Amino acid sequence: MRLITEKAVEHFLNAKSFNQSNTQIKVLPNVTIMLLFGNKIAYKYNDPEQTMSITNAGYKTNVTKERLNGLSNVHIVQKNGTWFLNGQEWDGNLIDVK
Repeated sequence: MRLITEKAVEHFLNAKSFNQSNTQIKVLPNVTIMLLFGNKIAYKYNDPEQTMSITNAGYKTNVTKERLNGLSNVHIVQKNGTWFLNGQEWDGNLIDVK
C-alpha cells in the first residue's frame, strides 16, 4: 500500500483533514469524505454505527481501487474489466460497507 493511501486512510478514519497530491480528506459536522482528484469516493458518517459508504465515482482506475482497498472491510479486485467488492460483482455505485 502506498504511503499516501496509508496517511489518507488514517486521517479519514480519525476524522482529520488531509490534503496531499491527488487525495483529500474533508471533515464536516456529520460526515468525513475522502476525495480523489476532487471526486468523492468514501464517506464515514458520524452516526452511532459509524456507517461507511464507498463509490468509484465512475472511475475504474488503479488509484481509485488502491485508495478504497486501504479501508477496512473493503476488498476490491478486478477480473476482465469487472470490479468485485468483497467477492460480489460491483458496478461502482455508492454502497454501504461495514
